[in-house]
This record gives sequence, C-alpha cells and structure tokens, in this order.
Amino acid sequence: MSLPTTLGDAPPATGRVPGNKGIWVGICCEFVEFLVLFIVYFVARAHFPDAFHSGAERLSQTAGVAITLLMVSSSFFIACSVTSLRAGRGRESIAWLIAGLVAALGYPVAKYLEIQWNLAHGIDGESGIFFTVYYYLTFTHMVHAFWGILGILWVLTRHSFGIYTADEHSGLEALASYWHATDIIWLVIFPFFYVLA
Repeated sequence: MSLPTTLGDAPPATGRVPGNKGIWVGICCEFVEFLVLFIVYFVARAHFPDAFHSGAERLSQTAGVAITLLMVSSSFFIACSVTSLRAGRGRESIAWLIAGLVAALGYPVAKYLEIQWNLAHGIDGESGIFFTVYYYLTFTHMVHAFWGILGILWVLTRHSFGIYTADEHSGLEALASYWHATDIIWLVIFPFFYVLA
C-alpha cells in the first residue's frame, strides 16, 4: 500500500463541495456546539485563572499528545482512502479506510487510560472548575468521535460491498469531511487543556 499522490493519479479537482448537504449541516451544528463550549471555556478561564494554570499542569500531556497523534493519523489515512478511490484503486482505498478505523479506535482506548490515570492521581469532575470544563468538553468531543467511528464502520461495510466507485463516492467523502471536522476541533481542545497552563 503506497501513499497516494494528491495530484498525480487522481482526476483534477472540480471545485465542488465534497460529501453531501446533510453532512455539512451536521458539521456546521458541530462547530456551533463547540463554539459555545469554547466561549464557556474562556469565560471560566477569565474568572479562575489560577485554577486553569494549576489544572493544566496536573493533566497527562502524554495522553493529550497520544490522542492528537491518533486523530491526525486517522484523518490522514481516511484522506488517503478518498484519494485512492478517486484514482480508481478500490482495494487500496479500503485498506486505508481500515487503517483509519484502527487509528480511530485507539482514541477511546487512550481516553480510557487517561481517565484511569486521572483517577489514580485524584482528578475527577469535582476537582475544580478547570476539571469540570475539561471533562465536559472532552467527553462531548468523545461522543462526536464515537459517531464518527460508527460512520467509519458503516462506510467501510458499504465500501467492502463495492457501493463506492471512482465516479460516485460521496458517502466516503462525507465521512472524511466529518472526521476532519472532529479532528480540527480536537486540535483546538488539545492546547486549551494540555498546553496553555
């Protein structure tokens, strides 16, 4: 399985919006939901700067980095799946999609281990305002990621039955668009809680 080129084998971009209208409505709703949560984050941070300073130092940055790498890798693999299918390489596209699923499944595993680490260090949702916001926002993101994982399984099943072709693969593009949006939101969450002490 070789890395697909973005331009070499794939047909030229047509300027159309990938996926379908329904997924973009869902992505817009997702962005609005997290925009509200980010506003809550900044309001809480402005009122309790000391809690946010000390709270970030208590979290496991290893867990945050691991989740970030898993999300970025999964997004990359799914993008490779789309590119491969556009170039007419269906089996390679499925292999990339499976790789994306495996990386995506690493996220809940890493999150579970992080929570176990937190509890072992006395960190729960009642450990202060920072951790209340942290748990609420990261769990909300986890729910969106769970929907995305279900989407990967659904698209992978359809892809395995040959539903998608080089000419018609809007379902795969819709999945990739949603997963990229979820990935981008995590890339905002990560510095908020794990880096900006």
